[in-house]
Amino acid sequence: MTTQRRTMRLLAVALGTGGLLLGCGGGDSDPVASNILDAISTRADMVTGGDVLVKLRVAPSGDPARMVVELDGADVTAAFKSVGSDELNGLVTGLKDGANQLVAWQRGADGKAVAGSRTELKVTNHAITGPVFSGPQETPFYCQTHQFRLYDNGPFLTSAAIDLPCSVPTRVDYVYRTTGGAYAAYDPLAAAPGNLAVTVTSEGRTVPYIVRIETGTVNRAIYQIAMLADPKSAGTGYPSWNQRLVYSFGGGCSGGHYIQGSTTGGVLLDEALSRGFAVASASLNVYRNNCNDVLSAETAMMVKEKFIETYGPVRYTIGWGSSAGGIQQITTASNYPGILDGIIPRQSFPDLLQATVVNARLMLEYFNNHGAGLWTQEQLRLASGFGTFGQFNNNGGSNAVRYEAVPTRPGWPNAAWNSIVPVGVRYDPVLNPTGARPTFFDHNVNTYGKDANGFARRALDNVGVQYGLVALNAGQITKEQFLDLNEKIGGVDIDFNFTPSRTVADPMALRAAYQTGKITGGGGGLGLVPVLDVDETYNDYAVNGNVHLKFQHFSVRERVKKANGNADNYVMWSGAFGTSASAVGQALVAMDSWLANIAADRTSASVREKLIRNKPASLKDGCYKDGVFIEEDQFKGLTGTSNCNTLYPTASFPMEAAGGSLANDIIKCQLKPVNLTEYSVSFSAPEAARLNAIFPSGVCDWSKPGVEQAGLLATWLRYTGIGTYEAVK
Repeated sequence: MTTQRRTMRLLAVALGTGGLLLGCGGGDSDPVASNILDAISTRADMVTGGDVLVKLRVAPSGDPARMVVELDGADVTAAFKSVGSDELNGLVTGLKDGANQLVAWQRGADGKAVAGSRTELKVTNHAITGPVFSGPQETPFYCQTHQFRLYDNGPFLTSAAIDLPCSVPTRVDYVYRTTGGAYAAYDPLAAAPGNLAVTVTSEGRTVPYIVRIETGTVNRAIYQIAMLADPKSAGTGYPSWNQRLVYSFGGGCSGGHYIQGSTTGGVLLDEALSRGFAVASASLNVYRNNCNDVLSAETAMMVKEKFIETYGPVRYTIGWGSSAGGIQQITTASNYPGILDGIIPRQSFPDLLQATVVNARLMLEYFNNHGAGLWTQEQLRLASGFGTFGQFNNNGGSNAVRYEAVPTRPGWPNAAWNSIVPVGVRYDPVLNPTGARPTFFDHNVNTYGKDANGFARRALDNVGVQYGLVALNAGQITKEQFLDLNEKIGGVDIDFNFTPSRTVADPMALRAAYQTGKITGGGGGLGLVPVLDVDETYNDYAVNGNVHLKFQHFSVRERVKKANGNADNYVMWSGAFGTSASAVGQALVAMDSWLANIAADRTSASVREKLIRNKPASLKDGCYKDGVFIEEDQFKGLTGTSNCNTLYPTASFPMEAAGGSLANDIIKCQLKPVNLTEYSVSFSAPEAARLNAIFPSGVCDWSKPGVEQAGLLATWLRYTGIGTYEAVK
């Protein structure tokens, strides 16, 4: 079975009964031939915390009033309430860890089961502290409830530090939006503040802007759920909630290891709350707390389950977040489809295996210590493809530190640690060689496995890469510069020390990176959700550089195009900042409209067909200038190639400047012999000999897939140990 077909099948059992995709192709309003039990707060095999919201669909020949539901032989029928003429929903509690059996049947006049009425559902329950599918939990691990503020200027979650598993009782607080646009504490027992704002939801309700915040812990993370709710209103339920959920992810990466985190991705989002959306997030959905896509997806799944069990099914869930918050949306949608029904990545990247920052560091080290007198800053910039020389310092400095293991390195940013992690447990190659290592790969060791030294295997490689090839062929650098750069560029060892030899990827790590979706392939679930990519910043020609470069947006879409034949589910907006910042809120409105159209499509068409044909006609590619939208296809280009590209031209990056593709999805290239006819310059015999000596095994053949490059093993992988994983059946 291909990965894409497997993904389509798994969408039928993925999250979300609140999930939009599950409603496609017939829909829950269609009659069923026989009684059916189904978990609607999460996957039945991935239930957490001892409870699950269950739906019982009753066949036309059945009688809902005479249905009986049992959990492992105990009658739990009382938990079920009618939600329609042929449907009962119930929150089943008291699940034991491991396998549980739910059985439903109709009681006949004789008190016995009516023939053919029996239906079963196996439910597998996991501890609320995790894990479910992410594998062995990271150690050491430090709780931060005492550093977590419930809201701006609010109290801390706990008054003192607590121990593992970092769990606290769930609590509820209220804040309100002031007429000045801030959030402040709200006392339900006091008179309404004079500066209490009102808002109009997407369903036309005019309500006081009071927000209920639920805070608790799941999966060793601190979660929060926010929604409009007036505690003084009569009645029950949450009438201001529009039945939609925004899931918020936070950015960062460096330092995101061994900690619970003291922030979420943010739940007091005016763009969402003011319109009636509920917002959820957790501390392990922030990459500066947890730079692990699998653990992030697992945490989002568990928080969403808790949300549905408390507030009821959601129509659909929309991903939200910038930078690494965009990465998490992309990897979650791709590798664990069903958690998110639509995504709005901003300042996005395809994934966190970013050779760009490593290459920037190598080129800057070369310039500073090997290329003196041979290069100008402008020439090295041309060789890299970057828009400014400042990109070397920004990308190769603080943004490459996620691969750094050494605590102090003269002239470079130190290995990133959160201060709560004791110095005594931190890795030091001399003082503590078995300590905790603060690198991206070690934090994701369940994916990559360990080498003979006990360090995480690495998927970094630059063997055969011809740095500055495009600039050489364009006549922008000399043959001597090209040869000297490639001769002395070197690589990095396991601790990120510079080495004269190039970096060689571990083959097992390479395989894992592709099989598990650590390198986003564009297939899996990513081609089956609506994507609205909003850049929110523009930094390609920033003097001091910035890691948020425009080519990254195009790399994601190029991968989707490669995997699906087109990227028709992928809309891009540029220039959404400054006077055009309101575009971010409009993106949520547009995504809501797109998802509503899909949900209303009850035909038997495929998920992708529905996805594409239900895109609103008004939702187009384009860019903003001073708040005005310019409708225009977005593509990577320089000034003069389009109106939007003239406003926001896209610079290149070192791997593309070495002949690689825009998709930037090859970690280790296949090699081919040096061929002098492929250069626009003529090499003398000594120069040719030198070139062959630099590349004794050959140079990158970018026309071929990378070494070990393949599609996902499957979506919804379960990690069974350090470096071991399997497809969920």
